[in-house]
Amino acid sequence: MGLQTPVKIRTFQRKLYLKAKAEPDFRFYLLYDKIHRADILRHAYRLAKANDGSAGVDGMTFEHVESEGLDEWLSGIRKELRAKAYSPQPVLGVMILKPGGGRRPLGIPTIGDRVIQTAAKLVLEPIFEADLEPNAYGYRPKRSALDAIRMVHELLCKGYTDVVDADLSKYFDTIPHSELMQCVARRIVDRNVLRLIKLWLKAPVENRDKGGRGQMSGGRKSKKGTPQGGVVSPLLANLYMNRFLRYWRVKGCNEVFRAQVVSYADDFVILSRGKADEALQWTSAVMDRLGLKLNQDKTAVRDAYNGNFDFLGYTFGRIWFRKNGRWYIGASPSKTSVKRLKQKVRTMLRPCEKGAWPDVRDRLNALLRGWCTYFCYGTTQIAYRAVERNVYNRVRRFLVSRHKVRSRGIHRFPSQRVFGELGVLLPRPRKFAARRVP
Repeated sequence: MGLQTPVKIRTFQRKLYLKAKAEPDFRFYLLYDKIHRADILRHAYRLAKANDGSAGVDGMTFEHVESEGLDEWLSGIRKELRAKAYSPQPVLGVMILKPGGGRRPLGIPTIGDRVIQTAAKLVLEPIFEADLEPNAYGYRPKRSALDAIRMVHELLCKGYTDVVDADLSKYFDTIPHSELMQCVARRIVDRNVLRLIKLWLKAPVENRDKGGRGQMSGGRKSKKGTPQGGVVSPLLANLYMNRFLRYWRVKGCNEVFRAQVVSYADDFVILSRGKADEALQWTSAVMDRLGLKLNQDKTAVRDAYNGNFDFLGYTFGRIWFRKNGRWYIGASPSKTSVKRLKQKVRTMLRPCEKGAWPDVRDRLNALLRGWCTYFCYGTTQIAYRAVERNVYNRVRRFLVSRHKVRSRGIHRFPSQRVFGELGVLLPRPRKFAARRVP
């Protein structure tokens, strides 16, 4: 998020984490008053604003909040929480495109609800973080998808090449509330905090049609699901997924199936030495007991030594090294990830774009910078050549159209000028700083 946590809050979080880590059976009783602490609410607002996001059902934006007076607005939220009169507003439901095709629901809480959820996360995350298994990498402090990718690659190089490429069907929408609350209550006894979480889980979703008319779904009768888009949703999703990871460890599945799990939120792979089929069968049965389902169309056993598989935007498997004519197990940006970037560049540089070139270029550079920061691990040369070639061609065609040049523009807009004088970022992988996580 790019914001430094105040020392007082960071010290408080550290105390919670150390207490939870030192005493695995300890249950926390008094936390609600920490959530509505003035400094925590103010920092929560800064974090929510840094994440930006659209307005919720009330149409309130951060500009509206600050124009009406931020201090008074935060004071009102604090008084509402202290009086235990807070009740979340409905979540605005929208449908967004999935990277692999199709659409998925996204819930957008109001700014007020986002701030309170962020404050709750600041207090609860250190406690739950102490309990999460070390092979879970998603939405956790000091861990990233690149750490999970590095771990998968290391395990493949050690011979764990029989892979269960797993996919959970609508994970966020199918998490059972009662079982999830049991996970929360294992650590949190403060009934006011439990009430907050229940309110967020039961918050109705307002789906609007093209005419702006809203239709409610969910609400008090809802018994499963945590809307994607809510600030606490990733934390709760990690907590419930941890039941599977912990059960895997307790049952000694690393030794039984000669396998290890690498998880990123609801995406996970099981890397085995010859017992992937047995691991998949066991996993499917456990997921059924947890109220979850493996997507049978997308879940499969792969042989990474003779084939490949995709995980978190990377393709893992055998790669041909032309210089010495040998194969090696590697990781590289997937073709789907490259294709997705090309589509975004094409959309950004469409002929009808009327923005000034510096603005268009800055948006393009931000897109490329983010892509290069993430896809910096493993064998990247082929992917980056394709991206560089595509970006140059799209920029050249965009400028030819804008300046009404009658030729293809190769001489007027050579690559040296596009990536030099015109300021387009030359796609190059950033250096990946490997981190060892316990």
